[in-house]
Amino acid sequence: MKNRSKDRRRKKLKRKVRIGLSMLLVILISIGAYLFFEVYDTAKQSFNEIDRDNGMSDLRDTKVDIGKDPVSILLLGIENYSSNGKGGRADTQIVLTLDPESKNVTMTSIPRDTKVEISEEKVSDKYDGSHKINSAYTYGYLSQYGANKLAVETVEDLLNIPIDRYVAVDFDGFHDIVDAVGGVTVDVKYPFWEKNYYSNDRIYFDEGVTEMNGEEALAFVRMRKRDVNTAYPREERQKQFIKATINEVKSGDTIFEINKISDVLKNNVETNLTPGEIVALQRKFKSMGSTSIETKEIIGTTPEGSGPSYFIPDLDQLDILKKELKDALKLS
Repeated sequence: MKNRSKDRRRKKLKRKVRIGLSMLLVILISIGAYLFFEVYDTAKQSFNEIDRDNGMSDLRDTKVDIGKDPVSILLLGIENYSSNGKGGRADTQIVLTLDPESKNVTMTSIPRDTKVEISEEKVSDKYDGSHKINSAYTYGYLSQYGANKLAVETVEDLLNIPIDRYVAVDFDGFHDIVDAVGGVTVDVKYPFWEKNYYSNDRIYFDEGVTEMNGEEALAFVRMRKRDVNTAYPREERQKQFIKATINEVKSGDTIFEINKISDVLKNNVETNLTPGEIVALQRKFKSMGSTSIETKEIIGTTPEGSGPSYFIPDLDQLDILKKELKDALKLS
């Protein structure tokens, strides 16, 4: 009799465990499906193709298969506060290469003052000539050639590699994304201060591990006029921040902020990555940590003199970088 009671209790316990596991599985599947469709819907609203033959770079012979082939993505940080959200400058430009097979990722920052030539054929004789690379976005907008298109093509001309996709985000989008993920923790290497973009008050950064909200993060990556910028340059801080953000987004808590993140992306981000391509990249690189990223830089100088203060790349070093990026894209 006792044994039968024990058996019944065991069966009830097993049934409860099975029901509990089933409910957990249903919940996880529901969350996964919700996140997929939320991201998919967001990506559709952020999608903005650039006008190119066959939808691909002139430096490509065949289309890339995102998620299978090595691919390059240009990240554009748009400063459009002085133009009321129209046009603006691409003051942050970072080229990512991603190889889904090897999981190798490189990140190359392009100095905003890099001297480039923009042709009359693209922007008419009104805007052609020598310019800083951050203004290619501006002249693409003003000439109606296409802001994102000219920014992409100008980077292609500089590095002699195809830029397959781009992602452009403005100040408000950057600020809101950081707040949506609950802030980002960065190890500040040198103390400095920078004005708050929204209030004009000073934001002070002490050396050491610092958790930043959106306003603080924006000040951290924007600073370039303080003396410390020589030892702790803007490009280095931007790459450092991206790595820290990757670690933050990979944390378990971020998943519960998907509504906030989606709202930000819909309103403040443009990209020619399709929803399917975003999902493919997420699947291939979901286990990637910040230590998996190899950082590269453009070496050069900013000569003193009258006129615009251009950054001039060292041509020999630039040739080396071009080859390294071609190798990363398996184009050599």
